[in-house]
Formats: sequence, C-alpha cells, structure tokens
Amino acid sequence: MIPAEQFLDEAKRRGVDFFTGVPCSFLTPLINRVISDDEAAYVGAASEGEAVAIAAGAWLTGKTTMVMCQNSGLGNTVNPLTSLNWPFRIPTLMIVTWRGQPGLKDEPQHELMGQITGQLLDDMQIPHAPFPTDVADIGGSLDTALKYMSETGLSYALIMEKGSVADEELNETPRPLPTPAAPRHIRKNGERPERMQALEALLKTIPDEAPVIATTGKAGRELFTLADREQHLYQVGSMGGASAMGLGVALNTTRPVIVVDGDGAALMKMGNLATVGAQGPENLVHVLLDNGVHDSTGGQSTVSASVDFAAVASACGYVSATSTDTIAAFTETLESALKSPGPHMIHVAIRPGSIDDLARPTVKPDDVARRLRRFLGGE
Repeated sequence: MIPAEQFLDEAKRRGVDFFTGVPCSFLTPLINRVISDDEAAYVGAASEGEAVAIAAGAWLTGKTTMVMCQNSGLGNTVNPLTSLNWPFRIPTLMIVTWRGQPGLKDEPQHELMGQITGQLLDDMQIPHAPFPTDVADIGGSLDTALKYMSETGLSYALIMEKGSVADEELNETPRPLPTPAAPRHIRKNGERPERMQALEALLKTIPDEAPVIATTGKAGRELFTLADREQHLYQVGSMGGASAMGLGVALNTTRPVIVVDGDGAALMKMGNLATVGAQGPENLVHVLLDNGVHDSTGGQSTVSASVDFAAVASACGYVSATSTDTIAAFTETLESALKSPGPHMIHVAIRPGSIDDLARPTVKPDDVARRLRRFLGGE
C-alpha cells in the first residue's frame, strides 16, 4: 500500500499535469488526493469515454495526461481509445482498477470484466503493468509508462488492485453554480441551409487563431473540402467525442475554441454537455449542426426532432444557447459568442445531404493531431 500523495507527487515530477476520470471505490484515495491538490488539474467526467476524449484535447495543448477509471468503465473507453487515441497517436496514462479480480470476492457485475481486463487491454494494444504497491516501485512504474508513451504516441495502463493506496480524505471546494441565460430560438421555419453553407459562414467569422474540432462524418469531410488548415482537427472516429475533446483544449488555452458537432453525435454523448456546463470554459463555442439524420450512413433518422438542444445546453450551464435555422442568424449569434464569455451553444437546423463525391481528409490523423498541437504551442 502506498500514499496517494507520493504517487501523485512522483507523477507530477515527471510531467503529468492533467487528470480526469470517473471514480471507483479502489480509486477513491487517489482521486481524493488529486482533487484536493491545488496544483493538479482534475476534470470529473460523466463517462469514462468522455474522460479519454477530454484528456486527448488536453494533450493537444501540450499536457501529459492521466485517465482514472474502474475496469467496468474500461468498456466505455474502447471506442475513443481505438478510434481516437490510436489513429491520432495521442497517448494517455490509464489507471484502471481491477474489480472482480479472480480469487477475490466481489459483486457479480464485476466477475466477467475482472477475468478479461488484461485481455481487453491486450486486444486494444495497450501495454499494461500492475499499479505499484510499494513506494520504491512508484518511480520505475511511471518511468516505464511515460517512456513508452513518449516513444510511441500510444497509451499505457497500470492496473490497480484493491487496497493499493492508503485512505485519503477529500478536500473539495464546491463548484459555483452556473448562471445560464434562457435559451433563445431564432427560427424562420423556411428552407434550412446546407451544412456546407453553415461551415462557410463559420470559417468567414471565426478568427484564424481559433482551433476547430469537427465531429466524425460529413462535418469533418466538408470542413476539409472547404479549407484544410493546421488549426483543424477532423475526428474520423470516436463519435460523440468532439465536445469533450474541445473541452480539453479550451481548459488549457486562452484561444477561442470551436466545436463543430452533429445531432447524432451529440445525442450519443449528451453527458458531455453537463461536463462542459459545469467546467464553464469561457472560450468554448459549441456549434451543433442538426439535420435530423445519420447522413454518413444512409440518412436514417435521429431523434433530434424531439430534442431542444438549446434548452438542454442552457439547463446544463452553458452561458448562452441559441437555436436557429438561417445563416444570417447563425453568423450574428457566432459573432456575439466570440465577443463574450461562454461556454456558448449554437444549434443550427440544416438540411440533410451533402455534395456528390465528397472527399475525405488526405492528411493522416497523427499528422493532423501533431500540426494542431504545434499550432496550439504544445509542441
């Protein structure tokens, strides 16, 4: 058993400077210590997959990140670890607890995951080792993990058994409640604009210093077709992760940060909105292009017609939330958002469909990530 403070101090000494995750009883001492440490930046995520995407955004700004979660939540991380971190070569240090460890009594829901935790990490090509339980082993464990991450751009995991870390009291300052404005609806109910028109308006309005995180699917492909710039990141996978990744960027830069989301993706990870609202990044503008369908897979309907995204964002703590269906109102709202503290949600109802023979990004994902990291000054 080791003191949480000693593990955290050794991690910080080696450059780990951004922490996120979802609690587990095995992790309680370590997470309590991180939260209580004024020098440690910690974001409590709504889901483990969201935590991975938040950490990926922080990495783009130059941070070395740690994601902490229970092994049952490891299932929630499979998509971003394999379709975001792996192709973009964005490393994070995973601290994964070992609930359901064979030979130890635990709850029935942990039995299978306890048997396959190591196998699941192996299948994701994530090397792993036991979490250190002796003070003398902390430095070596961290050195091995961080060396691998630095050399490969891939993630590494430490598997924590029950009782690995001594109890730690929680000293958490209550987060101030957000004061969101009422949602606005500027709707003409006419012919909705095309996605390409909305993206053209966005590019004309935002400053060159602003990074743009575009969700997977046709939003990223159309953005690439209009203008491939070093400040763009096209999420080719990790559906639903754009807003979490944008949050990780926004918390670690003073630049305005633009997220281009879609209705299907936003619905998949609606917990992200609650985390964004609670964290309150003043420089984040969340643009949600809603065509009511899964456009990339044949146009199957989403349930967005029954969801008031502006009201949801406002309820989650966004400082402003506007829904519109015209380019003029979108442009005016975006201009206003860029001039005032956020976070801001701009929901734009658009038409389904896209241009024929729409191109895909030709820049490799790892090159996209590294040029954006250089643009943000993280490398």
